[in-house]
Amino acid sequence: MNFIITESSEEMSRKAAELFAQRIRSNPNIVLGLATGGTPEKMYAELVRLHREEGLDFSRVTTYNLDEYLGIPATHDQSYRYFMNKNLFDHVNIPRENTHVLNGMAADPVKECRDYEDAIKKAGGIGLQLLGIGSNGHIAFNEPGSKADSRTGVVTLTGNTVKDNARFFEKAEDVPKQALSMGNGTIMEAKEIILIADKESKAEAILKSVEGPVTEDVPASLLQKHTNCTFILDSAAAAKLKKESGRF
Repeated sequence: MNFIITESSEEMSRKAAELFAQRIRSNPNIVLGLATGGTPEKMYAELVRLHREEGLDFSRVTTYNLDEYLGIPATHDQSYRYFMNKNLFDHVNIPRENTHVLNGMAADPVKECRDYEDAIKKAGGIGLQLLGIGSNGHIAFNEPGSKADSRTGVVTLTGNTVKDNARFFEKAEDVPKQALSMGNGTIMEAKEIILIADKESKAEAILKSVEGPVTEDVPASLLQKHTNCTFILDSAAAAKLKKESGRF
């Protein structure tokens, strides 16, 4: 595992965007795995700036998002398709048909997930996968206890995750209780993974993911087994790791 420790969330976002830009420039046909939530917003803003001011070209890039809420249409302002359009896709020159987000309104969610897996394989697999991390160590919507070899499927969110995501909805009871999500096994097949985390609330999860045992109880700990994984952390998210591990 590789680590980049930054002084601020802004610097974390810039470093992550720089790495993504490097990979896009070196392989214009790259397949990217993308994440949503509060953490990557500033990173996406930096990628938009690089496109507008430095000509970063997305015209041959293909993307697959990690997850989507079940039962929410793409037009809903809390859907992850809406998030990606608003924060990235609408502002760069990526063809819309090259962007893929699971359909939360699919008539057959199980088939939707199976088809998504097949599409990723036909695209040659994920070249670079972006991850965030939940306060309980989840990656995508793979909650503690998710199987290490799980594939894209329908998942039930824990109360902790529902609580974490409630800030994005008007009322806590509006947060969907299920989602469609890439599985741990799907994520681990990416050729390269970058996990970004900021804020003190993620420090314990980061410590357990890096220094704790590899366990399905902390899904992000599975990343210890990946051959090309980089954690980009701000100082608050890295605080416990720096104190306990002696790595830095």
